[in-house]
Amino acid sequence: MARARLIRPQHPALAKQFEERSRSAQNRVADGVTLFAGSMVFVYIHIVWFGAWIGFGVEHYPYGLLTMIVSLEAIFLSTFVMISQNRADERRQVLADNQWKIVQVEESQNEQLIQLSSQILELTKAIHHATGAPPPATT
Repeated sequence: MARARLIRPQHPALAKQFEERSRSAQNRVADGVTLFAGSMVFVYIHIVWFGAWIGFGVEHYPYGLLTMIVSLEAIFLSTFVMISQNRADERRQVLADNQWKIVQVEESQNEQLIQLSSQILELTKAIHHATGAPPPATT
């Protein structure tokens, strides 16, 4: 059976965020619990556990202790789900910030290209004027 694990992202901005997140023991524990709790192994363990609890008569109906254990587990798991959602939000924010930087660089490059095009057009007009040739058509 293959064990699920956190995979290092390929995107440079996400890889950097992954490394920063991995430095914290709390984050590693939360990521590990979330990864395990979101697996089918977790589901199978609970099916066996609940079946054995009821089948072996650990306690009698209405299963007060089992209900309390499951309730506490639900509280912790919902917290880990929120932690996982926060982690996903952090990754989306990292990607959005990286995309914004790329857009800013592209915008700057486009402005430079427009300036160069204008300079080329002006030089072309000056050459045509100096040689007496008709000026180029502009759109």
